[in-house]
Amino acid sequence: MPDPTRIDTTRIATTRIATTRIAIVGMGKIARDQHVPEIAASPAFTLAATVDPVARLEGVEGYGDLDALLAARPDVTAVALCTPPQVRFALARAALMAGRDVLLEKPPGVTVAEVQTLERLAAARGRVLFTAWHSQFAPGIEAARDWLASRRVTGIEVIWREDVRWSHPGQDWIFEPGGTGVYDPGINALSILTRIVPADLRVVSAEHDLPANRAAPIGARLVMATEDGAPVTMDMDFREAGEARWDMVIRTDRGELRLSRGGAVVSAPGLDVARTGGALPDEYRRIYERFADLIALRRSDVDAAPLQLTADAFLAARWAPADDFAW
Repeated sequence: MPDPTRIDTTRIATTRIATTRIAIVGMGKIARDQHVPEIAASPAFTLAATVDPVARLEGVEGYGDLDALLAARPDVTAVALCTPPQVRFALARAALMAGRDVLLEKPPGVTVAEVQTLERLAAARGRVLFTAWHSQFAPGIEAARDWLASRRVTGIEVIWREDVRWSHPGQDWIFEPGGTGVYDPGINALSILTRIVPADLRVVSAEHDLPANRAAPIGARLVMATEDGAPVTMDMDFREAGEARWDMVIRTDRGELRLSRGGAVVSAPGLDVARTGGALPDEYRRIYERFADLIALRRSDVDAAPLQLTADAFLAARWAPADDFAW
């Protein structure tokens, strides 16, 4: 069955009229490593400005706050919000109210209600809102979704473990309320599951490890189930030593699908996808292709399902003490 939230890109080429001037808001690691190079490589966008109270990008006009950009640059018609999630709602609302199209880095907000409010506001203002779950754009995700579409899932096991000192060095916001802790990477796995599994998921229980000096979990074990009762387990941890593990196994009534390296490698009977060098460059290239398509068609693409499962896990969790965490 066709997915109504996805765009037939064969219709886009003649729809695009001009290059979109875009600003990046929040010049942290993900903005510099992924957004800047992919915008530079995109024929659909020009990086016209950045917004950050401290950081600047050489050769690009910089503003200390979003209001200053919105007032000075009416020609900048789109913004990519790469800030920590705790401040994203107010920035997205301001941009939408000022008539800009908005790309939201993941997670798109602190709460599901924030995302729903922004979706309604974008529709009312005639603007494009795009929740860019980058792991949904990994090389093997669509092939995995197609393979699972005609099969009944009987069980899922997910391991999503990494060293937070490597992946988010010194980023205290991730352990503050709204930062989601280990769910910041874990939500990537949830975004993959909600994209490829042909059944709704629900949270059954969760266990969270909470350092006494932090406000968000550093480790978590999550139990979910599909709508027809197939068990789903997730093991997430920010204390993994060595190489990150972003893996899942999905068992079905007709074989087993294995996904590793965050979706860069997917294998199943009759299916073999492997991209060397990691998934992120492909993901962000596809994100900006999608955003360009959405702008051309004046359509939003808003997906709150991974954030909803994260919120449900926090509601259902038992909390256990963990050792204090320091960088």
